[in-house]
Amino acid sequence: MSNYLVKKGLILLSSLFLVTVLTFFLMHAIPGDPFIQDKAIPEEILQALHKHYGLDQPLYVQFFKYLDGVLHFELGPSFKYEGRTVNEIISTGFPVSFYLGMEALVIAVFGGICLGSIAAMNHRRLPDYIMMVIAVLGISVPSFILATFLQYLLAMKLSLLPVARWGSFSQTIMPALSLAALPLAFIARLTRSNMIEVLQQDYIQTAKSKGLNGIKVLLRHVLRNALLPVVTYLGPLTAAVMTGSFAIEKIFGIPGLGQWFVMSITNRDYTVIMGVTIFYSALLLLCVFIVDLLYCFIDPRIKQDYDKK
Repeated sequence: MSNYLVKKGLILLSSLFLVTVLTFFLMHAIPGDPFIQDKAIPEEILQALHKHYGLDQPLYVQFFKYLDGVLHFELGPSFKYEGRTVNEIISTGFPVSFYLGMEALVIAVFGGICLGSIAAMNHRRLPDYIMMVIAVLGISVPSFILATFLQYLLAMKLSLLPVARWGSFSQTIMPALSLAALPLAFIARLTRSNMIEVLQQDYIQTAKSKGLNGIKVLLRHVLRNALLPVVTYLGPLTAAVMTGSFAIEKIFGIPGLGQWFVMSITNRDYTVIMGVTIFYSALLLLCVFIVDLLYCFIDPRIKQDYDKK
C-alpha cells in the first residue's frame, strides 16, 4: 500500500509542477501589459509598477521567485486590487464556492444514483424511459440556460425563491440545482448502463436464485460493482463543483471563486489568474488521488495490479 501511495504522490506532484510551469509561461506569453487597459499610463509610472511587482527582472528570475512562492503557499499580490493578495482572494471566494459545490454534489450524486437505479431496475419499461428523458434534458440544456429558466419560473413567476444574491439557504437552491443538473444526468446514465450490465452477470442470477431479497442483492452486489465508473467521475466532478461555475456564480451574483476568476480575466490580473488556476489544478489532482484510494478499498485488485508494474 505504501508503494502505491508513493507512486501516486509522485505523479500528483510532477503534474502540479508541470501545470505551474505552463501557467506561468503561457500568461507571460500573452501580448500586452497588465497595467495598460482603457487609458494610457505615463511611462514613469509604468516602469515604477513593473519594478514594484518585479516584472522588470528577467523571465527566468521571475519564474524561480514565483515557484518559490508557490512552494511556500504564497501566490503573490493582486495587480488590480491594491493591498490584497491572491491567497486572500482565494480564502474569500473558495468557502462560498465550496458550500455551493457541496450542495450541488450531494444533489448530483444521490439524485443521479437514484434515477439510474430506478431506470436499470425497470429496464425497457415506463420508469426507464421517463428517467432517461430527464437525463437527456439535463445533459442537453446548458447550465446557464437552466439557471435563467429557474429564475424566471421559480423567482419571477411563482415567487418561491429569491432571484439572486447570497446569504440564506433559499438563495442557494437555484444555483445548486443549475450546477447539479449536468453531473446528475451523467451519473444517472452511467449508473443505469453499468447496473444493467451487472444485473446480467451469472453471480447476480445465482444470488437471486438463492432467495436473497432484491434490495440486498442491489445494495451488496449490484451497486458496489456498478458504481466504480461513477467513483472515477467523482474526482474531477468534486473539484469542478467546489471551485464554482463561472457562469452560474455570475448569473446569481454569488461572490465565489468562479466570479473572482472571471473578473481577473477581465482585468488582466495575471497573478490571480495563475493563482486560481494552480489552486484549481491542485484541488483536482487531490480529488483524483482520493478517488484512487477509494478504488483500492472498493476493488483491491486495482492496487495489486498497479504494484506489479
